[in-house]
Amino acid sequence: DPVPPLQVIRPEPCHVCGSRIRFGKTAIKCCLCQLLLHTKCREQCPSLCTPRPHHHAWPREGVLADFAPSTPPLVPTLVVQCVTEVEARGLTETGLYRVPGAEQLVREWKRKLLRAGGALPALSSVADIHVVCGVLKDFLRGLKEPLGEGIASPLTVLPGTATDIPDDAASDTALRHVVSKLPPANRDTLAFLMLHLLRVSHSPDCKMDVFNLSRVFGPTLVGHSSANPTPLAIMEDTPRQCKVVARLLSLPPDFWRGFVETEQENLVPV
Repeated sequence: DPVPPLQVIRPEPCHVCGSRIRFGKTAIKCCLCQLLLHTKCREQCPSLCTPRPHHHAWPREGVLADFAPSTPPLVPTLVVQCVTEVEARGLTETGLYRVPGAEQLVREWKRKLLRAGGALPALSSVADIHVVCGVLKDFLRGLKEPLGEGIASPLTVLPGTATDIPDDAASDTALRHVVSKLPPANRDTLAFLMLHLLRVSHSPDCKMDVFNLSRVFGPTLVGHSSANPTPLAIMEDTPRQCKVVARLLSLPPDFWRGFVETEQENLVPV
């Protein structure tokens, strides 16, 4: 009982020939038993199958590790697929991540992706790339804890706070240390996202430099100074959050690649 061909996000073995179905290749999955196979192996597939439970949907909210794969790099499939789609057709769009997508479509697609769990439908059918950007931002905002939770706090003990650290070797070393101590899923996903945002910042058509991107992602990625911030604290935290993200984006790409290029199976090939 096959469904239309789907695109493979994580390499898995074909249940007919046993060879691996690589990232980005098309495959067929049985609706009843969830058997995965190459499209060319469809004729050799047994006609009878045993129903298995459907893929478990992701929670509506959770910490990042709840959405991450079991093998490194620990970057949720939803993040990988959104970034892949944005880089495939969004790097010529002005105001990427700043221009909002239609709110209703963002909500619908986020709900659809969370319900799908790891077996995500293709985002190529989403006509407006700003909707894909909105899904990614909304997913990150909806986490129980910000992706970079606590990343700014240890930096405030340095001479000058995280928002005012001069660009010198000591502050870079401190920042690298704080990033490396994040929970593994947070660290890998932050690295994957930073590399993506750097590519966006280098696209002249997007007109989204590091300053603009840090304004968009600062409040989403960096936690507040207290567990239950007052409106005044939120207002005071915003410039600090933006400057922390700008500092993260100032770190060399090779630093970030060290976390996500050790094992590429869960990610888009570089």
